[in-house]
Amino acid sequence: MEIIYGTGNSAKIAYMARALQGLPFEITGVKQAAALRNLVLPEIEETGTTPLENARQKAESYYSLFKSPVFSCDSGLYLWEHTSGEPLPEEEQPGVCVRGREGRYTDDELLSHYITLVRKYGQIRARYKNAICLIWDDKLRAESMEEDLWGNPFLFTDKPHPKRVEGFPLDSISLDLKTGQYFYDQEGSAQDDLVSEHGFARFFREFLGNNIL
Repeated sequence: MEIIYGTGNSAKIAYMARALQGLPFEITGVKQAAALRNLVLPEIEETGTTPLENARQKAESYYSLFKSPVFSCDSGLYLWEHTSGEPLPEEEQPGVCVRGREGRYTDDELLSHYITLVRKYGQIRARYKNAICLIWDDKLRAESMEEDLWGNPFLFTDKPHPKRVEGFPLDSISLDLKTGQYFYDQEGSAQDDLVSEHGFARFFREFLGNNIL
């Protein structure tokens, strides 16, 4: 069955396809879904103060357009000084504004911003808190911001890895908390380690088991 993922980010679509491998879904991004249906995607203003509020806003907007199963995700990024364990000041916390409070940073601008923070505060410990909202039909929906959707804590450095993936610029300055190695120098996918491990698959399995299968 087709399920529409409320994002146009190809890296995120590829990640979710890996996370949900083995489940009876074909993941389609909103751009492809809109093109196949000859629809125009709406401009969605994300005004939520939490990842779950933003995920809900996007899912509701896309469901009203497509009238078929759709889900959206959102993330907030939270930062601590690694040595002291103290959170960075509130004005430095990205939260749901990972790409900037005053607008959307490009990949290069985003990378520069976080490198500047590391040079200001020293090595930074970070964690993504993630949320999902799934709308199946007019009556059936599910949402979650459970901790198993969150990513593992990791470190930011000010020395970028030469590898870069479009849409995930911060991966190039992200280090494994335990080993201090770049995720890109380890086996597996850096995106998977930074987003979550099994939470999204668990969410969909529970939804299918409780409501569909």
